[in-house]
Amino acid sequence: MHTLIPHLPRLHSAGRLALAALCGLTLAWGAKPAAAQGKLEAQYEATLSGIPVGRGAWTIDIQEDVFSAAASGGTAGLLKSFAGGSGTGASQGRVVNGALVASAYQATTTTSKKTEEIHITLDKGNVKEFGIVPEPPVDADRIVVTEAHRRGVWDPMTASLLRAPGTGDPVSPEACHNSAPVFDGRMRYELKLDFKRMETVKAEKGYHGPVVVCSLFFVPVAGYIPDRPVIKYLAAQRNIEIAFAPVAGTRILVPFWLKVPTPLGPAMLEATSFITAPQPPRVAKTQ
Repeated sequence: MHTLIPHLPRLHSAGRLALAALCGLTLAWGAKPAAAQGKLEAQYEATLSGIPVGRGAWTIDIQEDVFSAAASGGTAGLLKSFAGGSGTGASQGRVVNGALVASAYQATTTTSKKTEEIHITLDKGNVKEFGIVPEPPVDADRIVVTEAHRRGVWDPMTASLLRAPGTGDPVSPEACHNSAPVFDGRMRYELKLDFKRMETVKAEKGYHGPVVVCSLFFVPVAGYIPDRPVIKYLAAQRNIEIAFAPVAGTRILVPFWLKVPTPLGPAMLEATSFITAPQPPRVAKTQ
């Protein structure tokens, strides 16, 4: 998830595939009601064939009428010593009739070569305005993102929050019956889920309980260069898995771990700390 562990510098082709798999995937699903209020504070570690390559932190706060999410991350271990990178991401919005409706998204990525800033302003799922600083050069091979591609979409950060349908246990196979569009400021793509299995996880700190494991499929739509090896590799993958855990007090599920096969071995993003608690409703003031 690129908002959680930001873009990592270039190594060689196989390494780039692995890192892009960890950093470029986000999730988006239809706006179904969120229940009550809750908060999550989590820490994640990214590994490649068991070797630490990145770390990140993620905070999500869901209130009665507003929500916010913020993440930061960077390279770690041996990778940091010769190819450091870091970044942040955030989104804010309102809770309307129980649904999360984002109004703004920002992300900053810094490497040894440059710093890039992305911002998106949304109105009811439609992109009102967006930009990348510095403005990237025009590439004739890149498929153009049209105005139609920027309607009915989710920003990457808000898109990472999966709304569980129904009123039963949110950690269930039904949570994987989803697909949705994402616009990240540069590329428009579809992400599709399919139920795989149920598991039990235990973070080093915090959550110990069930997760629902889904297969994840990446479908590029626009804003990408078709001949890019990373795009071809991710679009062809049928063995990407993602596990979702609940934010206490809500029907929101967030990724607990993500596994992506690569030529260098399994790339994995996994929560080491996952602390979540319901938030008490605000009490109306009395005269």
